[in-house]
Amino acid sequence: MPPERLGLIAGGGDVPASVARSAEDAGMAVHVLAFEGVTDPDLLACYPHSFIRFDKVGGTVDALKKNGCDSVCMVGKVARPDFGKLRPDMAGISLLPKVLKAAKQGDDALLQVLVDFFQKKGFTVLGAHEVAGDVLVVEGLMGGVRPTDENRADIEKGIAVVDAVGALDIGQGAVIQQGLVLAVEAAEGTDRMLQRCRDLTNGLGGVLVKLTKPGQDHRVDLPTIGVTTVEGVAAAGLNGIAVEADAALVIDRAATVEAADRAGIFIVGVRRPAAV
Repeated sequence: MPPERLGLIAGGGDVPASVARSAEDAGMAVHVLAFEGVTDPDLLACYPHSFIRFDKVGGTVDALKKNGCDSVCMVGKVARPDFGKLRPDMAGISLLPKVLKAAKQGDDALLQVLVDFFQKKGFTVLGAHEVAGDVLVVEGLMGGVRPTDENRADIEKGIAVVDAVGALDIGQGAVIQQGLVLAVEAAEGTDRMLQRCRDLTNGLGGVLVKLTKPGQDHRVDLPTIGVTTVEGVAAAGLNGIAVEADAALVIDRAATVEAADRAGIFIVGVRRPAAV
């Protein structure tokens, strides 16, 4: 039986609004679980919502049940909390040892603890792509600009680099220029990584590559691109973006492609080489 009411745990950025609209279009009611000062106020103006805290896990479950939610989707950007300042409720206290252990392993491990927790509480955990299938990146070119042979070689190098750092649960992106690794994404995220590259490209171009981490649960934290990504790539003097097909999200596809074409930047959906 398909979910009827989605509990959307919404961080910052544009992804939560896209998922909420798609859920409604699919016939699901939506209740937003929001973080004070993080979740987009425009989203909260459109949907019934409750405010939650990272350390009040029991309160989140209560809010989901009170509002009749039978499924959960976690989307949007949320900064890691200061674990020393957390004041967990009883449910949070029982979960805290797993959270602290996972936090030392990386964001993917931490999110997996939350996925398992909500599943054990009886909720169906959905990925953003399962709710909003039209936001998935497709394989091949997404605009009118084509990568050069040099760009394609950089994409291949970037896939290998992101696979290596992703296996350590470090990040999902890298910037490659003529075979040289200019930057690897870590805790700062893609936008700030691109800002670092502005002083490194020296007019020689380069490529942003974004992939899921090897073995990552696709229900949480999929790589995402949008107009802001395109603007960051252009400001850094890069030639284009390669992002994983069927495993990454593009927010407002038409506007993103239009911005890329206008800036002379390619966007291409790619796949990892098949394992030998």
